[in-house]
Amino acid sequence: MVRLPHYTPADQAEILGDGPDPFGVADTGLTFRPKEIHFGIKPHDRLIAHAGLLELPLSIGPLTTKAMGIGGVAVAPDVRGQGLARRVLTTALTHARTLGPDHALLFCRPPLVPFYAHLGWHPLTVNVTVEQPGGAVLMPLPTMWTPLRAGAEWPEGEVRLLSYPM
Repeated sequence: MVRLPHYTPADQAEILGDGPDPFGVADTGLTFRPKEIHFGIKPHDRLIAHAGLLELPLSIGPLTTKAMGIGGVAVAPDVRGQGLARRVLTTALTHARTLGPDHALLFCRPPLVPFYAHLGWHPLTVNVTVEQPGGAVLMPLPTMWTPLRAGAEWPEGEVRLLSYPM
C-alpha cells in the first residue's frame, strides 16, 4: 500500500483500462471533482487498486460542515475478489481520520451498495443535492456515509454538497 504523489488518467487506465466510461457513471451527466489525496496498491510496479480522498463542504439541514469524500475506488478486473478494495479503502479512511471531519461520504452505482454496506457504510435516505455547471442538481447515484470518529452519527436533514461531487 502506498500513498501516491499523483493519480493521472494513465494511472486510472492502468487499473481499469482506457474505455470511455470506466466507472459506469457517464450516463449521469455529472461533472466530478478530482480527488486530492491518493492511495494505491502497486505490487511489482503495476498499479492494481486506488482510492482517493477530498475534503467536501456540505450542508445537512441548517448545519454547514465538512466531510471527507471517497472516490475513484478501483480494482483491476484480473485481481478482484482478493480484498484489495477493502485494503485501499481502509488505508484511505485511516488517513481521513487524521484530517478532522467526523464523516466520510461516497457515491456509488446501485449494484455496489451491498458491497459498501458490508464494509460498514450506511446509505443516506434523504435527497442529496450537488453543484454542477448549470446549478444544483439532485444526485442520481446512491449516497453512503461512514463515521470517522467513534460515536459519530449522521445529522438529520437534507444534504447539499457545496461543490461538485467527487
